[in-house]
Amino acid sequence: MIEIIFDKKEKKSVAYDNYNKIGECDFIETEDYWNIVHTEVEHSYQGQGIARKLVESIIENAKKRHKKLIAECSYAKRIIK
Repeated sequence: MIEIIFDKKEKKSVAYDNYNKIGECDFIETEDYWNIVHTEVEHSYQGQGIARKLVESIIENAKKRHKKLIAECSYAKRIIK
């Protein structure tokens, strides 16, 4: 089962299959916003919607913390538009 973990301290969401890390989405935090800068999923797990779930995890947590969201990451940019 794939599990998505949001890690505010490390500024990322991470996807795990059991205990194996299979993807992550990283952001940079400023006072006013979060900037998603990178999203990556292991090749063998691509096409399963995991990257979208990683980005959505950051979107959800940004909303909870009243942060504006931007994306340098081209994949995340398509999701947040």
